[in-house]
Amino acid sequence: MSTSNHNNLNSRPVGFFDSGVGGLSVYARFKKVLPAEDCLYFGDLANMPYGNKTKDELIGFARKILDFYKGKKVKAVVIACNTSSAQAYESVKDDYEFKIYPIIQSCAKVIASLNYEKIGVFATEATVKSGVYTRELQKYNPAVSVNEISCPNWVPIVENNRYTEKLAMEDVKNQVDKMLEFSPDRVILGCTHYPYLMSLLKEFAPEELFIDPAEIFVDYIKSDLDKNGLLNPGGGSEEFFVSANPESFKAHAKIFYQIKNLPVCV
Repeated sequence: MSTSNHNNLNSRPVGFFDSGVGGLSVYARFKKVLPAEDCLYFGDLANMPYGNKTKDELIGFARKILDFYKGKKVKAVVIACNTSSAQAYESVKDDYEFKIYPIIQSCAKVIASLNYEKIGVFATEATVKSGVYTRELQKYNPAVSVNEISCPNWVPIVENNRYTEKLAMEDVKNQVDKMLEFSPDRVILGCTHYPYLMSLLKEFAPEELFIDPAEIFVDYIKSDLDKNGLLNPGGGSEEFFVSANPESFKAHAKIFYQIKNLPVCV
């Protein structure tokens, strides 16, 4: 690759996508760590929630978004959605020239290297059904025991600010109690919404028990972009896109990240 082409790649944007606003938790961390990167974010509100979709549907959604980003000439795409990482990544990973970073596979590689004996995972039903966390963690550490538990009520708790409701608190406590029976060394919060439940989670278990994958994920992406000479020396722009309901996206986004302008509906 020539120097001029390489420099052109450096200045290309990084794309992010999720079914909705949850991936903004990863995006916000990325912008904090790499403020010079030009970024695009796509929220697929027309097809949300992803957690109850079939694998074929999720692959189709991912391809449509990745094709959109191909047209935007991105240098990389971040799958900031655990469900898409679990169900779609393996089917699409080799079909595009830009780098694709899936949150589950990227984080599992790092977490497995820490040599914990027992790791718990809270995730959506689709992610748990895929068994991808167990598969990926044991790929790098065959000795680790993994317990995955689905938490279908947790996303609505976060998005509807139901933290103080009795039913919400009981649901979180029940899931944590179930996980504690496994006696995990650490528990991965395997949905981008779940770290925002920390105020509840830490009432029922030590805060240090829980792993927020966003922190590990962004550090991994930064290291990989740097290793491949793809860091942007100067920029920092951002654009937001949705497949439906831009007003709803902006309203809910403030939980995770402050968006100035209404997203473009495409």
